[in-house]
Amino acid sequence: MDTEILARIQFAFTVAFHYIYPPLSIGLGLLMVIFEGLYLKTGHKHYEVLTRFWLKIFAITFGIGVATGIIMEFEFGTNWSVYSKYVGDIFGSALAAEGLFAFGLESTFLGILIFGWNRVSPKVHFISTVGVFLGSMFSAVWIVVANSWQQTPAGYHIIGEGLNARAEVTDFWAMVFNPSSVDRIIHVWQGAFLAGAFLVLSVHAYYLLKGRYVEISKKAFKIALAVATVISLTQLISGHSSADGVAENQPAKLAAMEGHYEASSPADLYLFGWVNNETQEVTGIKLPGGLSFLVHQDFEAPITGLNAFPKEDQPGQVNAVFQFYHIMISIGMFLIALTLYASYLWWRGSLFNKKWVLKIFAFSVLLPQIANQVGWFAAEMGRQPWVVYGHLRTDEAFSQEVSSNQILFSLILFFVVYAILFLLFLYSLNKKIKQGPYEEAKKNLQLA
Repeated sequence: MDTEILARIQFAFTVAFHYIYPPLSIGLGLLMVIFEGLYLKTGHKHYEVLTRFWLKIFAITFGIGVATGIIMEFEFGTNWSVYSKYVGDIFGSALAAEGLFAFGLESTFLGILIFGWNRVSPKVHFISTVGVFLGSMFSAVWIVVANSWQQTPAGYHIIGEGLNARAEVTDFWAMVFNPSSVDRIIHVWQGAFLAGAFLVLSVHAYYLLKGRYVEISKKAFKIALAVATVISLTQLISGHSSADGVAENQPAKLAAMEGHYEASSPADLYLFGWVNNETQEVTGIKLPGGLSFLVHQDFEAPITGLNAFPKEDQPGQVNAVFQFYHIMISIGMFLIALTLYASYLWWRGSLFNKKWVLKIFAFSVLLPQIANQVGWFAAEMGRQPWVVYGHLRTDEAFSQEVSSNQILFSLILFFVVYAILFLLFLYSLNKKIKQGPYEEAKKNLQLA
């Protein structure tokens, strides 16, 4: 297989596997802040038990997230040396800030959070919980800033030519607040909050269905449901704002997301469909002029299509971008409907009498994770053929000295190691869930 394709597959696999865990850490961090904050305010032991229980699961996700994230740093140098040279000054600033101000904050306070029960005051422990949560959020900020710079470069100039060309920061804050970074950071945070909230909803729905830990699970479920409802609704706002940014800064990506080919014409909005790149047709259910309305508030406004760009500057896998994007949208709308309906049942006082609703929540833990993954795939595949949009092509960015056999061997090795890590994660998570919050709290109290 082609070396470039293998290098892209390897990086996609490692980053997708890694991205299972950081959203859970961020989302669980928010819920732990709420649980422990309610414990400090009310003194109710249920909230302390919930904090202790979810802290253990947070620690598992944090540990595996760190281990799997380190691999990607090495891949930049081994498989993407031209890219690393080109963006080194840009990424060096962002990743150094992530290490100093985010990972350091998170890991330092995590030690107090795990080992500080009954050793520091409740207020200091709560501050540590907030510190861990903020550290996880700051970590996402700097990673998304670095990626957003690839999408919409700003605050830089190019020095050198050919293989010696590299981007150099001229305005640090312009680089940080590049045209797409703020919208994308907010959208990533919201996706992470939903991942954490739906893990909590899933576990406590399972307990309620089994008739275990009923009182404490009702409290946790209501809190997580409130978070999930608010975030799923507000994600519509950040998603729309982000799409507006794509329309302005990356029109070829927007055209691929909706399978729009005509160079300049009103564009339809598809609920679902299938793109034939050869015939340049989309088969599916659509709202005529819907995309034009969302972008310009006018059903007849022209949208730049793929045919406005040279063939070599168009995303190669238009149908894949289309499908990933629409899967993300479909899941987002389903989560809105599900959380609003559950909130309505809560208001009516019948939420926990609807076993079928609880069963949906028990399995819905996968949905935010799938939406997060396919959203990133749509964003990254839609940027092609550029690794730095408009400046550095992907086929120019990979290492010339690495062979396809070397990449294939390491890809197989990564797959085996990551499969073992994933099984260990599932085993540990299942063990903690079966132990339950009270057993976990009793064990922690005995060790304290």
